[in-house]
Amino acid sequence: MDIRQLGRVDYFPCYEAMRQFTDQREVGATSNVRDQLWVCEHYPVFTQGLAGKAEHIFQPGDIPVLQTNRGGQVTYHGPGQVVAYPLVDLKRAGYFVKEYVYRIEEAVIKTLLHFGLTGHRVAGAPGIYVRLDDPCSHAPLEQRPQFGNVTSPAPLFTGLGKISALGIKVSRNCTYHGVALNVGMDLEPFLRINPCGYAKLQTVDLSTIGVSVSWQDAADVLSSKLATYLAP
Repeated sequence: MDIRQLGRVDYFPCYEAMRQFTDQREVGATSNVRDQLWVCEHYPVFTQGLAGKAEHIFQPGDIPVLQTNRGGQVTYHGPGQVVAYPLVDLKRAGYFVKEYVYRIEEAVIKTLLHFGLTGHRVAGAPGIYVRLDDPCSHAPLEQRPQFGNVTSPAPLFTGLGKISALGIKVSRNCTYHGVALNVGMDLEPFLRINPCGYAKLQTVDLSTIGVSVSWQDAADVLSSKLATYLAP
């Protein structure tokens, strides 16, 4: 996987570039086009997924709102957040979308563990969460995904903060869009929306839960974990 650090970039040109890359790449076992991982941060923007509802954005103010073709609802991107876009040929990699999502989440969990934190999954709510009262606690959540459950109950976020959001698109067995990890942000814009479509879901970053780390260090660790966990 080629890892490309783009720096701080506007959202829309980046979105168009990864969509164009995906549309034009050769795919499958005979392709010699290497998978890529684009790592960046964005200027302030709200992005809506295909399932996005206008009522989940109630005070955008001076922050633009852009419609995208990824899954999910609204989220916010801004400085101090590591955004990673894996451009992966799933057919060549040998795994399906559900496992792809699991692998991305596992990379985030291992990134948090590197910084002494415990990340958690919540059934029915993609992304990674931390306990607000004890971000290092390894105690399993009652609302975690559990083997054998055919249907997930409505997600419960009591005592949790979302530290990483996930939204993907798959076209011709190739992925784009990706995952965001909050490092040291101005979190106020999250108060203007229902993050990922959930009212009163609290959003946190590494800084607010006591981890002082530079954007670059967080980006390097997350990039390494993604390259490892997304390998064929």
